[in-house]
Amino acid sequence: MKASIKREQIINVALNLFYKDGFNATGVEKIREAAEVSKKTLYNHFKSKDELILAVLRRRDEQFRNNFMRAVERFADTPNGRLEAVFDAAHEWFNGNNFYGCMFINASAEFTALENPFHIVCAEHKKLMHQYVEKLARDAGAKDPAKLSEQLNLLIEGATVHAHVCGDKNAALKAKEMGMVLIEDSVLGA
Repeated sequence: MKASIKREQIINVALNLFYKDGFNATGVEKIREAAEVSKKTLYNHFKSKDELILAVLRRRDEQFRNNFMRAVERFADTPNGRLEAVFDAAHEWFNGNNFYGCMFINASAEFTALENPFHIVCAEHKKLMHQYVEKLARDAGAKDPAKLSEQLNLLIEGATVHAHVCGDKNAALKAKEMGMVLIEDSVLGA
Protein backbone atom coordinates (compact mmCIF):
# COMPACT_ATOMS: atom_id res chain seq x y z
CA MET A 1 0.00 0.00 0.00
CA LYS A 2 1.32 3.45 -0.88
CA ALA A 3 2.59 5.60 1.96
CA SER A 4 0.01 8.33 1.31
CA ILE A 5 -2.81 5.77 1.47
CA LYS A 6 -1.49 4.46 4.80
CA ARG A 7 -1.26 8.01 6.14
CA GLU A 8 -4.87 8.68 5.12
CA GLN A 9 -5.96 5.42 6.70
CA ILE A 10 -4.30 6.33 10.00
CA ILE A 11 -5.85 9.82 9.99
CA ASN A 12 -9.33 8.48 9.21
CA VAL A 13 -9.17 5.80 11.88
CA ALA A 14 -7.79 8.25 14.46
CA LEU A 15 -10.45 10.82 13.57
CA ASN A 16 -13.25 8.33 14.22
CA LEU A 17 -11.73 7.10 17.47
CA PHE A 18 -10.88 10.56 18.80
CA TYR A 19 -14.34 11.85 17.90
CA LYS A 20 -16.14 8.97 19.59
CA ASP A 21 -13.89 8.30 22.59
CA GLY A 22 -11.91 11.51 23.11
CA PHE A 23 -8.30 12.47 22.56
CA ASN A 24 -6.84 11.65 25.95
CA ALA A 25 -8.78 8.39 26.27
CA THR A 26 -7.61 7.08 22.90
CA GLY A 27 -4.12 5.66 22.90
CA VAL A 28 -1.77 5.37 19.95
CA GLU A 29 -1.78 1.58 20.27
CA LYS A 30 -5.57 1.47 19.86
CA ILE A 31 -5.26 3.63 16.73
CA ARG A 32 -2.46 1.47 15.36
CA GLU A 33 -4.47 -1.72 15.88
CA ALA A 34 -7.66 -0.27 14.38
CA ALA A 35 -5.73 1.10 11.38
CA GLU A 36 -3.98 -2.26 11.01
CA VAL A 37 -0.54 -0.75 10.65
CA SER A 38 2.75 -1.47 12.36
CA LYS A 39 4.27 0.84 14.93
CA LYS A 40 6.99 1.66 12.44
CA THR A 41 4.44 2.68 9.80
CA LEU A 42 2.51 4.80 12.29
CA TYR A 43 5.62 6.59 13.52
CA ASN A 44 6.96 7.03 9.98
CA HIS A 45 3.91 9.19 9.28
CA PHE A 46 3.44 10.81 12.70
CA LYS A 47 6.36 11.41 15.03
CA SER A 48 4.01 11.76 18.02
CA LYS A 49 0.41 11.53 19.11
CA ASP A 50 0.37 15.34 19.16
CA GLU A 51 1.29 15.46 15.48
CA LEU A 52 -1.50 12.99 14.72
CA ILE A 53 -4.02 15.02 16.74
CA LEU A 54 -3.15 18.16 14.76
CA ALA A 55 -3.55 16.28 11.47
CA VAL A 56 -6.91 14.91 12.62
CA LEU A 57 -8.21 18.31 13.73
CA ARG A 58 -7.18 19.89 10.43
CA ARG A 59 -8.82 17.06 8.48
CA ARG A 60 -12.03 17.33 10.52
CA ASP A 61 -12.10 21.09 9.93
CA GLU A 62 -11.81 20.63 6.18
CA GLN A 63 -14.36 17.81 6.02
CA PHE A 64 -16.85 19.44 8.35
CA ARG A 65 -16.84 22.86 6.69
CA ASN A 66 -17.10 21.38 3.20
CA ASN A 67 -19.96 19.08 4.23
CA PHE A 68 -21.73 21.88 6.07
CA MET A 69 -21.47 24.28 3.13
CA ARG A 70 -22.70 21.64 0.68
CA ALA A 71 -25.64 20.91 2.97
CA VAL A 72 -26.56 24.60 3.18
CA GLU A 73 -26.46 24.87 -0.62
CA ARG A 74 -28.53 21.70 -0.96
CA PHE A 75 -31.21 23.06 1.39
CA ALA A 76 -31.52 26.50 -0.21
CA ASP A 77 -30.61 28.36 -3.36
CA THR A 78 -31.31 31.96 -2.37
CA PRO A 79 -29.18 34.18 -0.11
CA ASN A 80 -31.90 34.44 2.56
CA GLY A 81 -32.65 30.75 2.29
CA ARG A 82 -29.00 29.81 2.75
CA LEU A 83 -28.77 31.92 5.87
CA GLU A 84 -31.75 30.08 7.34
CA ALA A 85 -30.42 26.74 6.08
CA VAL A 86 -27.46 26.78 8.46
CA PHE A 87 -29.91 25.40 11.02
CA ASP A 88 -31.15 22.74 8.61
CA ALA A 89 -27.57 21.68 7.96
CA ALA A 90 -26.98 21.47 11.71
CA HIS A 91 -30.19 19.45 12.14
CA GLU A 92 -29.03 17.00 9.48
CA TRP A 93 -25.66 16.68 11.24
CA PHE A 94 -27.25 16.10 14.66
CA ASN A 95 -29.43 13.36 13.20
CA GLY A 96 -26.76 11.65 11.13
CA ASN A 97 -24.97 8.47 12.04
CA ASN A 98 -22.25 8.80 14.65
CA PHE A 99 -23.02 12.26 16.06
CA TYR A 100 -20.82 12.80 19.13
CA GLY A 101 -21.11 16.56 19.39
CA CYS A 102 -18.59 18.98 17.97
CA MET A 103 -15.06 17.60 17.78
CA PHE A 104 -13.70 21.13 18.30
CA ILE A 105 -15.77 21.79 21.41
CA ASN A 106 -14.76 18.37 22.72
CA ALA A 107 -11.07 18.94 21.96
CA SER A 108 -11.01 22.42 23.50
CA ALA A 109 -12.57 20.94 26.64
CA GLU A 110 -9.73 18.41 26.83
CA PHE A 111 -7.00 20.91 25.95
CA THR A 112 -8.14 23.98 27.85
CA ALA A 113 -5.11 26.28 27.63
CA LEU A 114 -5.76 28.95 25.01
CA GLU A 115 -2.16 28.72 23.79
CA ASN A 116 -2.32 24.94 23.33
CA PRO A 117 -1.84 24.14 19.60
CA PHE A 118 -4.94 21.92 19.62
CA HIS A 119 -7.03 24.65 21.22
CA ILE A 120 -5.72 27.13 18.63
CA VAL A 121 -6.82 24.86 15.75
CA CYS A 122 -10.27 24.56 17.38
CA ALA A 123 -10.54 28.36 17.66
CA GLU A 124 -9.48 28.70 14.00
CA HIS A 125 -12.27 26.32 12.98
CA LYS A 126 -14.84 28.39 14.86
CA LYS A 127 -13.49 31.57 13.28
CA LEU A 128 -13.82 30.07 9.79
CA MET A 129 -17.40 28.99 10.54
CA HIS A 130 -18.16 32.51 11.75
CA GLN A 131 -16.71 33.95 8.53
CA TYR A 132 -18.82 31.58 6.46
CA VAL A 133 -22.06 32.58 8.20
CA GLU A 134 -21.02 36.24 8.01
CA LYS A 135 -20.67 35.88 4.22
CA LEU A 136 -24.13 34.33 4.05
CA ALA A 137 -25.48 37.22 6.14
CA ARG A 138 -23.76 39.77 3.89
CA ASP A 139 -25.15 38.06 0.78
CA ALA A 140 -28.64 38.17 2.33
CA GLY A 141 -28.30 41.91 2.95
CA ALA A 142 -28.02 41.88 6.74
CA LYS A 143 -27.52 45.34 8.22
CA ASP A 144 -24.68 44.05 10.43
CA PRO A 145 -23.43 40.73 8.98
CA ALA A 146 -20.72 40.22 11.63
CA LYS A 147 -23.17 40.69 14.50
CA LEU A 148 -25.78 38.43 12.91
CA SER A 149 -23.14 35.77 12.29
CA GLU A 150 -22.04 35.94 15.91
CA GLN A 151 -25.64 35.57 17.09
CA LEU A 152 -26.45 32.68 14.77
CA ASN A 153 -23.21 30.89 15.55
CA LEU A 154 -23.94 31.16 19.27
CA LEU A 155 -27.34 29.58 18.67
CA ILE A 156 -25.79 26.78 16.63
CA GLU A 157 -23.08 26.16 19.23
CA GLY A 158 -25.68 26.01 21.99
CA ALA A 159 -27.85 23.68 19.93
CA THR A 160 -24.84 21.46 19.24
CA VAL A 161 -24.04 21.10 22.92
CA HIS A 162 -27.70 20.56 23.80
CA ALA A 163 -28.11 17.91 21.10
CA HIS A 164 -25.01 16.08 22.29
CA VAL A 165 -25.38 16.39 26.06
CA CYS A 166 -29.16 16.05 26.29
CA GLY A 167 -29.76 13.89 23.22
CA ASP A 168 -32.18 16.45 21.77
CA LYS A 169 -32.02 15.73 18.05
CA ASN A 170 -34.36 18.67 17.36
CA ALA A 171 -32.12 21.25 19.04
CA ALA A 172 -31.19 22.86 15.70
CA LEU A 173 -34.85 23.32 14.76
CA LYS A 174 -35.51 24.98 18.12
CA ALA A 175 -32.49 27.22 17.57
CA LYS A 176 -33.81 27.99 14.08
CA GLU A 177 -37.00 29.44 15.58
CA MET A 178 -34.87 31.90 17.57
CA GLY A 179 -32.54 32.47 14.64
CA MET A 180 -35.43 33.43 12.38
CA VAL A 181 -36.29 36.30 14.70
CA LEU A 182 -32.71 37.57 14.45
CA ILE A 183 -32.57 37.06 10.68
CA GLU A 184 -35.88 38.83 10.11
CA ASP A 185 -34.80 41.74 12.28
CA SER A 186 -31.41 42.06 10.58
CA VAL A 187 -32.34 41.30 6.98
CA LEU A 188 -35.96 42.35 6.64
CA GLY A 189 -35.65 45.15 9.16
CA ALA A 190 -32.60 46.59 7.37
